Amino acid sequence: MEELGLFPLGVVLLPTEQLPLHIFEERYKELIDECLEQNVEFGLVYADDDGLRDLGTRARVVEVLTRFEDGRLNILVEGSERFRLTELTDGRAFNTGLVAPIEDVEDPAERPAVDEAVRLFDALRDLTESEVDTPDSASPQLSFELAAKVELPADEKLALLAETSERLRMELVQELLSNALLTAQRVRRAAERASTNGKVDLG
Repeated sequence: MEELGLFPLGVVLLPTEQLPLHIFEERYKELIDECLEQNVEFGLVYADDDGLRDLGTRARVVEVLTRFEDGRLNILVEGSERFRLTELTDGRAFNTGLVAPIEDVEDPAERPAVDEAVRLFDALRDLTESEVDTPDSASPQLSFELAAKVELPADEKLALLAETSERLRMELVQELLSNALLTAQRVRRAAERASTNGKVDLG
């Protein structure tokens, strides 16, 4: 068990995912400055109207993008290990809590699911003309790496955080990518129809 500084936010951070943050509240400026000075991580936990979730991701500051004169910061963070929040603690200006690591079970993804997930990711990337690199298919955390590069709803990302089997996580990511590809195809077709008023363009 370890005490960790916490940053409640309305987004879910996945392992390997990079996220830009604007830090403006005094308590979180203090948290981030401490992380930078001591080269330590903080915990990013999802929070909404229902409160704070007990699942989170350790985050490290990979780059300070902008430091303003009034102390505000634009930073880039990257997710690392997952944790479960077991108890909130106090004594600091920012949120803190006792956390326990979440470990995967020994259940690697199956090759056909990996290949299909990568195929779907590449198809989605090509369709949306996104300039993102395809993760290495040999990565032990490929499910997280693929999901981290696609816009997904918070509840689906929380489900990925909670899953301790890479095999099951990959199957979920495959389903999410398939749905995302179908949505992108519908958007593309709608845009193409709108550009021609639904009629054949004779030039």
